[in-house]
Amino acid sequence: MKALRSILRIALGLLALLFAVNLATAADEGAAPKEKKPSKEALAKYDANKDGVLDEAETKAWKADIAAKAKATKEANLSKYDLNKDGKLDEAEKAAMKADEEAAKEAKKAEKEAKKAAKEEKK
Repeated sequence: MKALRSILRIALGLLALLFAVNLATAADEGAAPKEKKPSKEALAKYDANKDGVLDEAETKAWKADIAAKAKATKEANLSKYDLNKDGKLDEAEKAAMKADEEAAKEAKKAEKEAKKAAKEEKK
């Protein structure tokens, strides 16, 4: 019983700390939003002048590709999961999408574990 109380106190303390950090972050509205930095792959693909940084035109191309990919993903999700064809996903449709994503994640994990087991078996 004492251990349970200790765990509960620790959990509540961590929750309070998380809440305080969240409030402090939200209160920092005056700061500029953090820019997403390009990955090594993005640099290799979009850094046309190969200077190691993306200039304005290169950044614009990179962000346009990100937006196009996001739009394509959204349209694919709508076409697959928007059963009532209202142009948005309701809670049931979102749940179906999440279930499919979880199933794909589990399948990928199982495949990875199977490969690992096969590799261990060869040893």
